[in-house]
Amino acid sequence: MNEVVSRDGARMRRILRAAVLGLAGVAGVAGAAVGQLAIPGELTHEYVVAAGEEIAAELLIENTSDEPVVVVVRQADYSFSADGTNHYDEPGTAERSNAAWIQLALPAKLIIPPRGEVRVAYWIRVPDAPFLVGTYWSMLLVAPEISPTPAEPGAFGVRTVLQYGVQIVTHVGDTGLRAIHIENVQLVRESEGVVLEVDVANVGERWVRPTAWVEVYDSSGALVGRFDSGRQRIYPGTSVRHRFVLDIPAGEYKALVVFDNGDEYVWGAQYTLAW
Repeated sequence: MNEVVSRDGARMRRILRAAVLGLAGVAGVAGAAVGQLAIPGELTHEYVVAAGEEIAAELLIENTSDEPVVVVVRQADYSFSADGTNHYDEPGTAERSNAAWIQLALPAKLIIPPRGEVRVAYWIRVPDAPFLVGTYWSMLLVAPEISPTPAEPGAFGVRTVLQYGVQIVTHVGDTGLRAIHIENVQLVRESEGVVLEVDVANVGERWVRPTAWVEVYDSSGALVGRFDSGRQRIYPGTSVRHRFVLDIPAGEYKALVVFDNGDEYVWGAQYTLAW
């Protein structure tokens, strides 16, 4: 595998395509509205901040039912991994948590009338610290309060509580290293065909949201097809899995995987694939 990165996106794309016939590495085939509540708009509140700055904001919560709802709002740190696991940890425990910067204006009981709404004010107070760099984030978890119900002797049950997660993301200016690393690449056979799985970790200091695709070439260098995997957000210290469904016949191919951040940052990796 050869990995390359460039801050000149256009130049990077030309270099990667020119190098496609010199690919290295082999990847072999492996084995195959929440309940009564709604939060209009985006579930990510994103801010560009400066050290010492204070920002006032609010969170709108709607009751979509005909009964009053008691709502619980709590903070958590949030992270995720390429294996599909998500982690909701105690606020302020993650290295890049901004939970301590956020102050919520909440009453003792947050009750939303039938078909009504509430606006929860919050403030972001960025520490006046010169060492802050890159992206910091945490999450507000919003859920209806579940009252305990008496059970008959010997009986048991399972109650599912669905909740919203609203990400509060703060970027310190335009600072922070943008860097990713490919941790795992494999081909897997599934009912939909052969899938190229690529795990990508953010090893930098600022979140990235690259669009991912793979260009597949035959032995003569002719483009067989381009296969997209969409765009995923990757926070520092987290990882995601991109899946490319390769709708092509069995054989040996040269592949170029590209992660384009939509700015001057473009990353690429080169492989030989065979199945």
